[in-house]
Amino acid sequence: MIAIVDYGMGNLRSVEKAFARLGHRACVTSDPQQVAEASKVVLPGVGAFGDAMANLRQAGLVEPLLEAIRREKPFLGICLGLQLLFQVSYEDGQHEGLGVLRGKVVRFQLPRQYKVPHMGWNQLHIRRRPPMLQGIPEGTYVYFVHSYYVVPEDDQVVATTTDYGGPFVSMIWQGRLCATQFHPEKSQQVGLQMLDQFARQKN
Repeated sequence: MIAIVDYGMGNLRSVEKAFARLGHRACVTSDPQQVAEASKVVLPGVGAFGDAMANLRQAGLVEPLLEAIRREKPFLGICLGLQLLFQVSYEDGQHEGLGVLRGKVVRFQLPRQYKVPHMGWNQLHIRRRPPMLQGIPEGTYVYFVHSYYVVPEDDQVVATTTDYGGPFVSMIWQGRLCATQFHPEKSQQVGLQMLDQFARQKN
């Protein structure tokens, strides 16, 4: 079963519906035990980093998430779910993240002609090809909505970049951990293909 982690933030139902459409069993859950027992884990999210971390701690979800990653279960972070994996975010102050990956989360600082949040369709430039990206062409368009982006200390975790007033990291990959700044569940057929390939990974 795929556990879609519910910590009170994010478009959980659209992620659940995408997996259901593909024929994969997924459930939205805030139960730490269910997350611990799941074969795969998805951490979605939309909203403020500090609030998200507070909600995860209050719900007792931090340790099950970290344990899933330690046990090398297939794990997918989406949007804020990518950012939460890093050590620190500078969104409305300074907030400690899950610390799975070394690095920080910062706001776009762009010339006036670039609107923030970065919203809409943009291209992926593939550096490394995790299982989710098998068969996905270079330059594929996917859907973004975000004002902050991740800056990893280790360049080796970068799977894709995207250009918006300069390149930023749009997907990371380490072992069985993948996370996207874009929304696969909103990226039409190509996004469904990615989610299907995530769900088909063997445990």
